[in-house]
Amino acid sequence: MTLESLRCYNRTVLVAIIGLGLIGGSIGLALRQGKKSRWKIVGYSRRQETVARALSLGAIERGETNLANTVERAELVIIATPVLTVKEILCKMAPHLRPGCIVTDTASTKVQVMKWAEEMLPPRVDFIGGHPMAGRETYGIQAAEAELFRRCTYCLTPSERASPESIDTVVGMTKKLGAKPLFIDAQEHDHLVAGISHLPMLLSAALVSLTTKSSSWSRMSKLASSGYQDLTRLASGNPEVNAHICLSNQKAIIDWIDRFTKELERYRRLVIDGDKRLERALTEAGKARQKWLKQTR
Repeated sequence: MTLESLRCYNRTVLVAIIGLGLIGGSIGLALRQGKKSRWKIVGYSRRQETVARALSLGAIERGETNLANTVERAELVIIATPVLTVKEILCKMAPHLRPGCIVTDTASTKVQVMKWAEEMLPPRVDFIGGHPMAGRETYGIQAAEAELFRRCTYCLTPSERASPESIDTVVGMTKKLGAKPLFIDAQEHDHLVAGISHLPMLLSAALVSLTTKSSSWSRMSKLASSGYQDLTRLASGNPEVNAHICLSNQKAIIDWIDRFTKELERYRRLVIDGDKRLERALTEAGKARQKWLKQTR
């Protein structure tokens, strides 16, 4: 029986959110929207102050710092922690999950997470990998908001043994968030997001490192404006989350860094040559971006 079916029978659905940062807190706020919401949310964090803040914001109805107590009765468990922490969470909570429980995650990489879930979760539990393509440079429970996932793509990677009913449950959850579910293979997911998400984050951080370490930064900083702000926004993201992403998707990220290095070298050569091919390359890039923007709208 799916959660949507349970709602038709006027039953409350117990959802456990593990990790109460930007993503976990925003999921809680989104699921609890509406006067007739049947989603009962219990949230877990290692820090009591984070639990208290989530309660005060209304992101959860009950808070826990004990993982076993958090998941023991949950019908749906959502892991919203940094990627490398997912392994530890799966291992610790596995003995305490109820039969028929559904587990999903929000990690930015999927290959490693899917392997860990296969190894650590009992056969009586269904796992559906997840990754909402949403976020911002601010982080922590204080940055959470219910509209964070509105109209965003939400990647779903079901395990081989996940039942159609469990998959429907997670699809229903993503739609409640206001997101658009997209089924995708774990390997393909990690390769694609390395190019459009992980690489931009590293480029942003590298630009900040380069410029702020310059002997001219004190003067340069006074000139930096919207262009610099736009390109360096991602450098303000959660360093723990971003480091975990890189360490769990090394091969794909290195591949995209190598590709970018070659493309940057192409632009370097165009600048050196100083001919009209540079303007042509910039025009083509601008048109490609406008085409993408039009599609997203």
